[in-house]
Amino acid sequence: MKRRLYLCSVKIAVNTRLLLKDRLEGIGRFTSHIFEILSKQHPEVEWIFIFDRPFDQEFVFSSSIKTKVLFPPTRHPLLWHLWFQVSLPFYLRKEKVDLFISPDGMIPLWGNCPSISIIHDLNFDHQPRNLDPVAGGYMRHFYPRFARKAKRIGTVSLFCQGDISETYKVSKSKIDVIPNGFGKQLKPLGETIDQTSRQQFSGGQKYFLHLGALNPRKNLEGLFAGFDSYKAQGGKNSLLIVGEKMLWTSSIEAAYQACQFKEHIYFTGRLRDEALAKVLSAAEALCLVSHFEGFGIPILEAFASGTAVISADNTALPEVAADAALYINSRDPESIAQAMLKMENSDLQTKLKAAGEIQLKQFSWEKSAEAMWQSIQKSLTTHG
Repeated sequence: MKRRLYLCSVKIAVNTRLLLKDRLEGIGRFTSHIFEILSKQHPEVEWIFIFDRPFDQEFVFSSSIKTKVLFPPTRHPLLWHLWFQVSLPFYLRKEKVDLFISPDGMIPLWGNCPSISIIHDLNFDHQPRNLDPVAGGYMRHFYPRFARKAKRIGTVSLFCQGDISETYKVSKSKIDVIPNGFGKQLKPLGETIDQTSRQQFSGGQKYFLHLGALNPRKNLEGLFAGFDSYKAQGGKNSLLIVGEKMLWTSSIEAAYQACQFKEHIYFTGRLRDEALAKVLSAAEALCLVSHFEGFGIPILEAFASGTAVISADNTALPEVAADAALYINSRDPESIAQAMLKMENSDLQTKLKAAGEIQLKQFSWEKSAEAMWQSIQKSLTTHG
């Protein structure tokens, strides 16, 4: 009862700068889903959503939310620094905020407002070539400091909990696991709609699906090489690439141009949710063959869509997929090719889809929101 009375007067500010209409990436979706649920479940809290630019009203989920736009728009690491280390701490002090939550991990390094830093993964530490050098350098320099300053740290998997603890020398007891969920609109759409989707996106051909921003982290070079080998061995399916070219490097372009069967590779760019549901349902299998993932939301999206999964066997991916995926070695393109050939077996697809349906029950945005709420309570009711 005392805890409830304390929370009745609490002000919780949330960094919502990545809530961008029609441009939600992984952290934006995490923020949107979790804080929509919490702001509706806990109207006794005064929620303050802090943006860095004009925002869409669709992100004001309840009457308990107050909004604030702080200058400057954060389009460069220098502007990140001005926003988080100058504008934000002054605002938090002025408003007497009790807790600040940052879903992208960046927090003020001065001031007395306790913070929860959500660090989704440490890819920028382990694979520095995957980011712009200036942005990556900023993150490698400041994230250890954010981790030490934060009252608590949130992350999305047990793998990342251990990685953050070991890399930044932070106790695991300070790090809460807040997994991702998946969109409730995703489901198997049936063969009639699937055929229409294949006509729209892949010239009527059945396809394997890559889903995610196009950058070196996603191992597109290995995927292209593996797909080429698969086709050379008589593989029947095409390859559909869904995602924005975030960091399309010369080596990725060279790998694509080297493909003998690139006429069977289709690019859609970023898709909105309705189209995304269609391409997921119609896929023969999702191919998530990254070298590093802190979680792997596309795996859950494939499970929800009734689609089989080919997954890399590294980092957090086996934790998410469990026994519901066909695993490959991301460093071995032939491993990818062989998995694609095996996935033409309908019995294997059926087995993996059934296992995926069971594994999916471990995850939901409601469960994620509850884990976030537990972290909030720990931050507000403990000292030190």
